[in-house]
Amino acid sequence: MNENDFSGVRQLRRTKDGRIIAGVAAGLGRYVGVDPNIIRAALAVTTLFGGLGVGIYAIGWLLLPEEGKNTSILQDLVSRNKDNPVWLDAKAKAEQGWAKAEQSWSRSTSQRDPHYPAPQHPAHQEPAPQYPTHQDPVQQYPAPTAPRNPDGTTPQV
Repeated sequence: MNENDFSGVRQLRRTKDGRIIAGVAAGLGRYVGVDPNIIRAALAVTTLFGGLGVGIYAIGWLLLPEEGKNTSILQDLVSRNKDNPVWLDAKAKAEQGWAKAEQSWSRSTSQRDPHYPAPQHPAHQEPAPQYPTHQDPVQQYPAPTAPRNPDGTTPQV
């Protein structure tokens, strides 16, 4: 007997039987052991409340291989276009963006290290202004005075 025989292992696949659109809900239902109509209802509800169900279904359609195949639609698309200059350019830009994100993440985590001094910016050295709150005592303002003429007398109204 071959020790690498995985025939008894369940695999997540889009099914051909029980399919309504692309077989994602039917395949997921078979894999989890749930009625596919429950999954379809959950996707419909998430579609009505924000549209997330359509995105989840589309991702499942792209990533799950069809029954009887070993690769998904996305894997087939990538393998067919891996030498295309547009794909190579997109891949290079994605790798550059990922490198920038990792660099930014590593800088933000290193600032939390107590052995690494945080940079001091001039704007952070000034104390924040203190504004009155509802708990502060009421300030007493001087009583208003009547307007005066330039010679110091009170005008007659």
